[in-house]
Amino acid sequence: MFTIEHDFDATVITLIDEGHDGLMEDITISAFDDCITLEQLHPVTEEPQTITLSMAQLRDLMAALDLPEGSYRLESRPR
Repeated sequence: MFTIEHDFDATVITLIDEGHDGLMEDITISAFDDCITLEQLHPVTEEPQTITLSMAQLRDLMAALDLPEGSYRLESRPR
């Protein structure tokens, strides 16, 4: 399950783990103009852990999900 909210400066997506044993904490993804943040509470300390991705890193991650094992560099094509 997930939710989508549009705030003033970001789109916020919350991924909710449900329906099985060993549930993980919710993950909140915030999409800003210049970066993406992922936040999840640590299950023991209950402190938020945040990862920030640049838009280039997000682009690389999206491409990596569809590629076989290896090392890659994405090049921008002139428009």
